[in-house]
Amino acid sequence: MVLFDGICHLCDGAVRFILKWEKNKDLKFAPLQSKHGKALLQKHGYPEDCLDGLVLVENMRAHDRSSACLYIAGKLKFPWNLFLLLIIIPKPVRDMPYRLVGRLRYRFFGRKEKCSLPQGRSADRFL
Repeated sequence: MVLFDGICHLCDGAVRFILKWEKNKDLKFAPLQSKHGKALLQKHGYPEDCLDGLVLVENMRAHDRSSACLYIAGKLKFPWNLFLLLIIIPKPVRDMPYRLVGRLRYRFFGRKEKCSLPQGRSADRFL
């Protein structure tokens, strides 16, 4: 399950990128602002109002920030799956650029009034 900020244009673009490049098409998606997203956040010890970009919940464990991005990258087609190799970099170092982009994402990419979930063949993958 990929939890994403439903009003962030950058996160929306990331979800569309994942949908396009995912190998097995088995990830599900939910906005962090949704009832399902908030429940999963709380279950894994995050505050209900967490809007920290992407969170990957997999095998009863939650990964956030750069770890979420890299584990998601590992599920993508070549060459994007090679980014998973960056997991060897210590998390505090990996998270520095992630936090910087996270602080500036609304300023550079904007935000939407409300989350718009995809229509069509991918719609069943969104909760």
